[in-house]
Amino acid sequence: MAELEAPAAHAEFQYASPEHQADTAVAGMWLFLASEVLFFGGLIFVWLVNQYGHPEGYRRGAEHANLLIGSVNTLVLVSSSFAYTWGVQQARAGRFRTVWLACLVTAALGAVFLGLKIQEWHLDILDGLLPGTGFRPRGPDWGGMALFWSFYWAATALHGVHITIGIALVLWIGWRARRGDFTRHYTTPVEVTGLYWSFVDIVWLTLYPLIYVVGRT
Repeated sequence: MAELEAPAAHAEFQYASPEHQADTAVAGMWLFLASEVLFFGGLIFVWLVNQYGHPEGYRRGAEHANLLIGSVNTLVLVSSSFAYTWGVQQARAGRFRTVWLACLVTAALGAVFLGLKIQEWHLDILDGLLPGTGFRPRGPDWGGMALFWSFYWAATALHGVHITIGIALVLWIGWRARRGDFTRHYTTPVEVTGLYWSFVDIVWLTLYPLIYVVGRT
């Protein structure tokens, strides 16, 4: 009987049932992610429109992007999503000590991604790739190259902010799992955070070809 009543302990007064609370939380995260899609989608749309108007500038601008770091970071971030997905499966099975481990691995990989990205930004600045008076690349369609790098900095900085928030959320989930806040009947926060982390991964998988691949083909 106690096992059957366990989920009710996680239902706040404004919800008719634990299932209603869980469905509301998941729907709320999907709504939030839809607004994020509109935000990043608008940025990417403007990026593509300007690329159409300055194909040579974008091509030459992309040649300066660090393909090695970008590719390694892609593998790191995809691996982090696999790690967290494994953690979600462990939560559904009631193995919450393993969830804590999965969260640590995910957060560590997220931190590696950020560290490599900061190193890449540092190298970009040293190479004079920060648009402004010190922007170093010259040649045909200089303005197109500057546009490419303006969008690069805006998109990767925004993505970096989302990664930082995601790391904090994953560590919070890991801490709660270690503390015993979840049960096999109550894993909604684990799954909702997984939706956010997967979204951050998908955003990067969209940015990666735009920054590192398309301009080189």
